[in-house]
This record gives sequence, structure tokens and C-alpha cells, in this order.
Amino acid sequence: MLNLHSLFDLSVFKRHSAFIYSILISFVVGILSGLIGGVFAHLVNWASSMHQSYPWLIYLLPLGGIVIALIYQIARHTDGGTDLVLSSIHSDIHLPVKIGPLIFISTVITHLFGGSAGREGAALQLGGSIGSALGKFFHLDEEHKKTLILAGMSGCFSALFGTPLTAAIFPLEVGRVGQMQYAGILPCVISAILGHLIATSMHLSEAVYVIGSIPEMDFRTIGLVAILAILAGLVSSVFVISLKSTHHFFERMENPYIRTIIGGVCIIALTLLVGNQDYNGAGSRMISLAFVGQVPIYAFLMKMIFTSITLGSGYKGGEIIPALFIGATLGSVFGTFVQMPIGLCAAVGMVAMFCGVTNCPIASVLIGIELFDFQAAIFLMIAVAVSYVVSGYFGLYKTQQIVFSKYAHNQIDRNTK
Repeated sequence: MLNLHSLFDLSVFKRHSAFIYSILISFVVGILSGLIGGVFAHLVNWASSMHQSYPWLIYLLPLGGIVIALIYQIARHTDGGTDLVLSSIHSDIHLPVKIGPLIFISTVITHLFGGSAGREGAALQLGGSIGSALGKFFHLDEEHKKTLILAGMSGCFSALFGTPLTAAIFPLEVGRVGQMQYAGILPCVISAILGHLIATSMHLSEAVYVIGSIPEMDFRTIGLVAILAILAGLVSSVFVISLKSTHHFFERMENPYIRTIIGGVCIIALTLLVGNQDYNGAGSRMISLAFVGQVPIYAFLMKMIFTSITLGSGYKGGEIIPALFIGATLGSVFGTFVQMPIGLCAAVGMVAMFCGVTNCPIASVLIGIELFDFQAAIFLMIAVAVSYVVSGYFGLYKTQQIVFSKYAHNQIDRNTK
């Protein structure tokens, strides 16, 4: 029977109007995220280009670290990284707007002077701060403000990576593994598409990797892909442990300036030791070389060491692109050893590492499809499934929550790890 009272229920009307309002604001979030993400990408590219043109800038890395520590001290902000953004999604923790400009400036400095880091951590923090600021500006309630934080993350991620499908799903999946926040899917899709379109209009192009020949799907190929995925899952856990252990080691030094100076000096020493700067910065060149089998056998290990020291000592950036570097070089070496197509093994290694460090299998499959098209999708899906199981619940983000099925424990907080 039709309930006339429900048709005139003002609370229902208010909930729907608030949702529509947040959808409209998500267009604003997408535009701002795309613009700011695009400018950020151009500046990081400029910083990387400057470092490649003037390799001596590596000797100024400790000075760059001092500047980073200084601006965080002036802002009176203790960096919580991407974990702070994730905490603001599944709790009432306030996300300060100032983390946006702080991570923006410090990541550019890190890349300019040759620190080993990515940029996606900055993208997630930038986007999250944009969404949070707009939610506060438009006086939205906590739930809709959290939705805008997710949308901001999608917009910036899409602008920097050029992968709108992954960007739309990744923020929904990464905060609470096993329980995606579907209420935010439309704002995230809108923001991801707008971010991608704006970045494209700013002449930012996504990386293109050519796999080359794809073998027939047989038991040997599937078995070797599974073995590579197992290795990548194990290496992803080692990488996460290395990052956290190095961070704890440097945290014992109470003075942030001393931390960055020592970390910078270590990176300079390691750079001189290996005789090149292939492991500084994001390492896009080495990722490309991995697809043609032209990387040293120890490349993945060196990148782990460089990135752990860089981020652990207080320099800023992201861990995902270094993880892709590690996966691509690991896969390249594996392919050479077992005589499989190098390009396919590099792609499998990248996607398996991405899943291993993020615990996001759906986003991992999507990023594989966007980076490599559909030609290797079945092998990438196998790699993601195996890596997800092997890596367990080790991951980059300690505030990431793992939701179990009803037959197991209800939920585990990464802070207990």
C-alpha cells in the first residue's frame, strides 16, 4: 500500500537533495583536481628534467631535505602521509587543507634533487585536501564531505597517471579492503574523467608500454606467470617491511633536519657507488628499459633501498611508482631467466607488485588494462589473484582496514600490525 507520508518525508527529501548537491560539487572537485594535478605533474616533470640535465643537483639533496623539514615545521604539521587521508575517509579525523601545498612543494623538491620517490602519494593527498576543503566550504555533512575526499583523490590520480578507470575505483577500494564504498562511485567517476580530460588538454600524456608478443595460454605459461606473481607478492612484502623499518630507524633521530641530512648523504653515497642515477627520481627510464630486457639483475633491489632511505628519512613523494619500477625490473630479469617474452613478464611484475603493496585487486586489474590494453588481460588477472593471496595483508598504508567475511573476524585495523 502506498505510504503517502513517506512521499512528503522531509528527511528523505533532504538526504536526496544533499546527495544531488554533492554530485554537483563533485564537478567542481574534478575540475580543481584536474587543474592542480596537471600543474603539479608539469612541475614534477620539470624537476625531473632539470635533475637529468644537471646531475650535480644530487649533491644538494641534503639542502633540499632541510627545506622540506623547515616548511613542515613552519606549518606546524606532522606529516601523516596518505594514511591521514585514508583515516579521514573512515573516521571523523580532520583533514587539514595545508597538507595539499606542503606535499606539492616537498615532492617537487625531492624530485629536483634526485630523491627516489613517486608522485601518487602527493596526488592522493592533494586530491583529498581539495575535496575536504570544498566539503567544508559548502557546509556538507561528514558523509558527503568524505565522498568529496574520494572524488578529489580520483581526480588528481587520474590527472597524474592518465588512468581514469583505475583512478575512479582505487580510492573506493583502498580505504577499506573487502568493502568498497559504492556511494562514492558516481562522484569518483565524474572527477576521474574530468581530471583526465583537463590533464590531456594541458598536454600531459600517460606512459605507454609495449608488451610485444603474447604467448598462447598454456599450462607452462600460466605456471610461469603464477611463479612470477608469487615472487612479486613476496618482494612487495619485503618492500613494505623495508619502508616501515627504515622509517622507524630514522624516527629515532628526533631532529628532522638531521634525519634528512643523513638520508640525503646516504642517497648521494649510493648514487656514487652504483655509478649512475638510474635509481634516483621516479625511474621511468628504467621501467621502459625493463620491457626490452636491458636492466641489471639487481635493479629491483637497488630501487627498494633507494626509495626506503629517501622516504624513511623525511623526503616526500609516493611509493607506488617505485613499486612499479621494482615489479617491472623483477619481471624483466625473470623473463630473461626462464626465456619468456620480456615485455609480458615486465607487465606481470608491475601489476602484481601494485596489487601486493596496495591490497587492491580490482584496481590492479584495471591499471593493467589501461597501461597494456586487453592483450595480456588474462595473464594480468592471474598475476593479481596470486599476488593478492601471497602478499597477505601487508601493505603501504597502516590505516587501511581489512574487512573479512562473516565467517571470519569482522575487521582488522592496519594500526594493529
